[in-house]
Amino acid sequence: MKKFLQQTALAAGLMAVGFGAHAQTITLKVHHFLGPQSIQHTTMLGDWCKNIARDSKDRLKCEIYPAMQLGGTPPQLYDQAKDGVADVVWTVAGYSAGRFVKTQVFELPFTMTNAAATSRAAWDFVQKNAMDEHKDVKLLAVHVHGPGVIFTRDKQITKMEDLKGLKVRGPTANVTKMLTKMGATPVGMPVPQVPEALSKGVIDGAVIPYEVAPGLKVHELTKFSAETDKSYPALYTTVFVVPMNKAKYESLPADLKAVIDKNSGREFSAFLGGTQEGNDVPGRKVFADTKTQTISVIPPAELARWKKATDEQDNEWVDNMNKRGLNGAAMLKEAQDLIKQYTK
Repeated sequence: MKKFLQQTALAAGLMAVGFGAHAQTITLKVHHFLGPQSIQHTTMLGDWCKNIARDSKDRLKCEIYPAMQLGGTPPQLYDQAKDGVADVVWTVAGYSAGRFVKTQVFELPFTMTNAAATSRAAWDFVQKNAMDEHKDVKLLAVHVHGPGVIFTRDKQITKMEDLKGLKVRGPTANVTKMLTKMGATPVGMPVPQVPEALSKGVIDGAVIPYEVAPGLKVHELTKFSAETDKSYPALYTTVFVVPMNKAKYESLPADLKAVIDKNSGREFSAFLGGTQEGNDVPGRKVFADTKTQTISVIPPAELARWKKATDEQDNEWVDNMNKRGLNGAAMLKEAQDLIKQYTK
């Protein structure tokens, strides 16, 4: 009898230990390069963290670290997820130049229609064509921002010739190449560096979406905004990725992996893109309400000239893919067709 009771107690203890391990709260370190008041922090990543907490019954939680609080620079964020410095990051794919060339096809000029549709297309395209670029992480989302806008300190942009010789910040190699073809002198830099570069005259302008501009005080540091006519595809966009540390994901029990899977993929990508573009509206209002700002809308006839000047960039991307032994033309068409499929 005594032996039976000892065995029962031992079994109960093991069950309790097993249950405790199963119910243990796991906190994910989430890292990004923008401030704590940004939509990326409060809503895009914030809502994702709320959703995984809800779906896991609070067994998964987040600590979100804004503004590079875990150290490093924005171009190092992807590797921070890969190496486990952070568990999840949000970053610009193109900050790692030459690393995600297939993923970044959606940055080609005049490719994007709207951010939600293009983000869905980007997710599908990457799943089929570019997962080798993300083999070292668990990829949670791929998305883009709303239409890029040209902000300048001292010169109004109404035609392509106005860009000639201006030092204009671009976020990625694709965008700086586009600026070169349009006559500007491109300066590549992560977006947190834009305010200081504008204030010190290191650059004459920058291309960024309205959404992020007020948080960077761009309405105070520039006098002119040039946006593209809404009937035309966007001048450019930027591709963002949300990688998760693969070992961290693999260490989760099956039911918590399922929570992560449920909250990643095509619709999460669309949520991120749509949320970011949705915040263009209040962002633009800040510029419209700033008396020292002049907003120009570039009409379709002028945009057709810009498109003609940058069309060769599509061919250059195709050639790059061909050199890698891929069918570049088919891949570009697939990306374009996916955008059309999801654009409503």
